[in-house]
Amino acid sequence: MRPNRVLLVDDEVAFLEVFSERLQSRGLEVSAVTSGEEAVPLAKTKTFDAVVLDLAMPGMDGLQTLRQLLAVQPHRQVMILTGQATLQAAVEATRLGAVDIFEKPTDIETLLARSRLARAKRLALEERHTEAEISEILRTRGW
Repeated sequence: MRPNRVLLVDDEVAFLEVFSERLQSRGLEVSAVTSGEEAVPLAKTKTFDAVVLDLAMPGMDGLQTLRQLLAVQPHRQVMILTGQATLQAAVEATRLGAVDIFEKPTDIETLLARSRLARAKRLALEERHTEAEISEILRTRGW
């Protein structure tokens, strides 16, 4: 089985490097980018089990990035990791489809456990979607 694939999106380069190393040392396959503008095209070409997204970023902020990531793949498991979240932003992120919100600094083991759950949930959602598509094809083709 391949390792969990995680996309980290954070404009703080030093944090991104350290956090990436910590996750890689625990067996995750990590891609790291410093902006939403980089994250969205990458997420269109590669499947990630979880996306860890900062809310407060220059340019395309976390909420805008979240909207675009979920527009591309509605079953995407996005976890918010932020040091500057307001209650309003956290509520909005959850309403838009974020599955978890963590404050910096966060416990790495908790994040790892949540990334494993995110992978299982993503796989289950994709399986249900595929089964529904197969059922629709069979129903419409009269087989």
